[in-house]
Amino acid sequence: MSAVDLNEVAGARATHRFARLSASKARAVLNLIRDEDIDRAAEILQFCDRGAAEVISKVLNSAVANAENNEGLDTDELFVAECYADEGPTLKRWRPRARGRATRINKRTCHITVVVARMSDEELAIRELSESTAPTRTTPDRRARVAASRKAAGEDVEEEILEAEIEGEPDTTEEDSASESAESASSGGEDTATESTVSASSGGDNTAGSGGDDTAEANSASESAESAESGGDEAAPGPYGAHSALPLEDGSAPEGFDIKGNADSMKYHVPGSRYYKVTKAEVYFDSEQAAVEAGFTAPGGAKGDENEEA
Repeated sequence: MSAVDLNEVAGARATHRFARLSASKARAVLNLIRDEDIDRAAEILQFCDRGAAEVISKVLNSAVANAENNEGLDTDELFVAECYADEGPTLKRWRPRARGRATRINKRTCHITVVVARMSDEELAIRELSESTAPTRTTPDRRARVAASRKAAGEDVEEEILEAEIEGEPDTTEEDSASESAESASSGGEDTATESTVSASSGGDNTAGSGGDDTAEANSASESAESAESGGDEAAPGPYGAHSALPLEDGSAPEGFDIKGNADSMKYHVPGSRYYKVTKAEVYFDSEQAAVEAGFTAPGGAKGDENEEA
């Protein structure tokens, strides 16, 4: 591409000298934005993953600012007319190696130049024509989208309302619902007062009619309270039938129920056995037969205990 003469073409340039990267790395990025308009070039540099893109983006912004402030050009009419990278001085560094030798390290620099210029009238006309003839996507109204989605979901939507919403006409159902809510709010006090009057008038009858029931409930409550007070002396019925009983509140055995049962191990222990005193009973039985019928078994050392007792 031939060099652009800014004396003949309206534009501006910006140069970054002694950039700390090699010219070959900068040229790889400059080739991406050459002959592109400013917006497209800035987008390419924004999403480029090369390290040189950040430096070149600053040079491009500087060139655009020069064209806008110094030359008075419109940024929408600019494009990257020319961009190149020249080699700069190389910084030489040394690294020690084996056997007393040394290796040179070249830290290269470059001079980056970006030239932006105004598009010609023919190019601007072509771009305006392409933008005007490009198909534009019309976004439907929100009300129309909601109505269409409701219809697609299978909800009951009247065809007239759906057509009116799609065409952009105001939805009359919202106004009707607003007027109905206002009427209900205005008549809410009278309805509430009427209902309260009716409930008050019928309150005496309900109380009188259910007097017997309330008395029976009060008696049953007093009986349950009395039974709760005397629960420490009487044993609650057990979960394994009439021949089982739960421990008393203090953990002692109820009267007539001497055999301890442990629900975790499903073992029962008779008085005088080895583990009787250390076992925490969760249920008591009145006989060994009741414990066996409930699924409990005697511990392994029960036979030995019986032999020792004999």
